[in-house]
Amino acid sequence: MGATVVESKEMIATRVAYGKALAELGKTNPNVVVLDADLCGSTQTKFFAKEFPDRFFNMGIAEQNMIGVAAGLSTCGKIPFASSFAMFAAGRAWEFVRNAVCHNKFNVKICATHAGLTVGEDGASHQIIEDLALMRVIPGMTVIVPADATEAKLATFEIAKFVGPVYMRLGRSNVPVLFDEKEYKFEIGKAQVIKPGIDVSIFACGVMVSRALWAQELLQKEGISAEIINVSTIKPLDKETILASVRKTGCAVTCEEHNVIAGLGDAVAGVLSEELPSPLKKIGVMDIFGQSGKGDELLIHYGLSKEKIAEAAKEVIKRKN
Repeated sequence: MGATVVESKEMIATRVAYGKALAELGKTNPNVVVLDADLCGSTQTKFFAKEFPDRFFNMGIAEQNMIGVAAGLSTCGKIPFASSFAMFAAGRAWEFVRNAVCHNKFNVKICATHAGLTVGEDGASHQIIEDLALMRVIPGMTVIVPADATEAKLATFEIAKFVGPVYMRLGRSNVPVLFDEKEYKFEIGKAQVIKPGIDVSIFACGVMVSRALWAQELLQKEGISAEIINVSTIKPLDKETILASVRKTGCAVTCEEHNVIAGLGDAVAGVLSEELPSPLKKIGVMDIFGQSGKGDELLIHYGLSKEKIAEAAKEVIKRKN
């Protein structure tokens, strides 16, 4: 599948798009309910709370209980969206997500904000870089990482229609708007080729999609044609699109605001190692904790930059020859 990137300088956080989408969703689907761990201003569920106070539940700073209550509500025909910081929704509440939600295949949507390094000044304790690994390892869990506000909005609508547990990762920082809402189609389980190329495949998710596009421009100046693929669904992984791209290019780079262990990079590597062994380089956090600082500066400090992506692309191209 393909998608066109728009020329826009607009910057919107995916958490903001999610919050506004929830409020829209509440108008058309009376079964949607929202739970929050006393963070509605940060998670942006405040928009839903204002419109539908009788369907909004502030569970306090008790994420485990929040997930348990969400599981219970799902048995009553409700579609619960449970939100907190990713560190707590995926970390603190993991056993409840596993046993209360996924083991029972309950229809709960865990939409976690403030993920990755771009939480910035909140520091290492809140900069979860393990959540994709924690969520994708649970049987039956669908894992989504929107690249921009458009995708976050459309994904919110789609997961409401999807029956089953979902983890959606959202960010704190403003990110470039990449897609036109009127033209872009989000589909669970489908990756999008957003820039075609023939020399190297660059797979990215979340905030790293824009960085991959910037790297593509750097590479283009050197005569290198990079194919950029937005892998917004980490699980189930779109194996067909991944294999089709690497069959054409012969090598790959993965980019994620996450530990290089057990995230997007390892998911793509698993597909390639079994079906199409190819040179691969993973761009991500190199198995270390973050630190306090501005989000964009932290991405550069930890090597999640357009320059590092371009370097990795040239490295794998050399390895395939």
